[in-house]
Amino acid sequence: MVLKVFFPSCCSSAESGILVGRWLSEQSSAVILAVVHFPFIPFQVKQYLSEVQRVTKISVSVLGSWSNSKQEKEENLSKFLEDLGTIFSHEPWIQISKEGDSKFWSCSTFQKHSNNPKEEVILIYYDQRKVMLSHLHPPFDTATSTDHETDDASKLSAIFHTVAKSKILFMTDRYDDGPIKLTHWQSDGAEASIIVELMKQASVPACMLLTFLLSLVSGICRSRVLKFWPLSFLWRKLSTCEQLGHRLQHLQVISSNKKAQTQTQLMRKANIFVSLLIDVALGILLMSWLYRKNRIGHLADTLIPVADLFIGTLLFTILLFLLPTTALYYLVFTLLRLLVVIVQGLIHLLVDLIDSLPLYSILLRLCRSYRLAAGVKFRVLEQQDGKPLRLLMQINPLSYGRVVQTYRLPTYSCYPKDSWTSLCKKLFLGELIYPWKHKGEKQD
Repeated sequence: MVLKVFFPSCCSSAESGILVGRWLSEQSSAVILAVVHFPFIPFQVKQYLSEVQRVTKISVSVLGSWSNSKQEKEENLSKFLEDLGTIFSHEPWIQISKEGDSKFWSCSTFQKHSNNPKEEVILIYYDQRKVMLSHLHPPFDTATSTDHETDDASKLSAIFHTVAKSKILFMTDRYDDGPIKLTHWQSDGAEASIIVELMKQASVPACMLLTFLLSLVSGICRSRVLKFWPLSFLWRKLSTCEQLGHRLQHLQVISSNKKAQTQTQLMRKANIFVSLLIDVALGILLMSWLYRKNRIGHLADTLIPVADLFIGTLLFTILLFLLPTTALYYLVFTLLRLLVVIVQGLIHLLVDLIDSLPLYSILLRLCRSYRLAAGVKFRVLEQQDGKPLRLLMQINPLSYGRVVQTYRLPTYSCYPKDSWTSLCKKLFLGELIYPWKHKGEKQD
């Protein structure tokens, strides 16, 4: 039987001590989470691990010993490390030793109640920080996946889940005054930012205020005033009102004080927040461009005289020629209406694309691809006879297409494909053609 030991690369330079982690018996694997340094009291270590196990709901225990000496390993130290297995009573007892600056380590196992005490060991190095912060996604098409692929995915999921749930274990650093000293990916101090912490403190009252304002606006929108004509007609037809209703729903999602329970909910909130920021930025840029150099005033001065002349000419021509000219003007205005519909449809498609595209997930995939993991790959490191096989575990990120398919936000508009008969009927009767329709709304 082959025993796989997942060892965090951040503990390669740790001082001698004992290995703390989780034993996965169904796959004969040991996930090392931290190294407890000498000196320590075994009772305090057991008490600390029982507290960690109570919080994380994961069976965390002492799996073996770790020796990092600059000189050759002494015989009495080897005997002492082997005797630790009697105190903590875990089988198999894993002994990993690093001698000097050598990159080839010795790794052995010891089992008292086994006929084959020596097992073949594969040492797998992994980046604990990346595994801790990443989220492993299941296979995209589970229907076509083989049983072997599904089994491999479940094994990897157990390893990622173990590291992610051990967050409380990584909160202890070397500057703590406690009796236990640990080495892990945050031993030099937890990653934090003053700006981020201040934003977290300010987000609570801001979300409460935003939730109160949104409740008022939602109450007004649900009032009976908007159900009377023509307000109800304008609310259904104007794209501005539609977008306002969608944005109110988005604001209610991101201002909710409920913590996201799953990765999908967290990414949905983040994507909505980035979409709102982009909408605000584009609106500010558009308004600044329109009001710069008084472009709106120049546009109004240009259109008003042309409109007056055009209306006067139109009335005179209708009175003079009646039907032929009316038909000609109807054709012209129909073509203009179709042009307006095309422009409105393109703008609405652009807005819908911005609203539905998971921009935060795409940026996360671009900047920190390990956060969105599709799987892992193993690279064989340099080997030496008599030493265990060494592998380096690397994270395979999700493809950009898979990111869009997984985290794309739901769209709020559908675009009906009118038949030529329906289109000709609307053109003949003079009905307006709308470039969008809300989902679930009947076509007028």
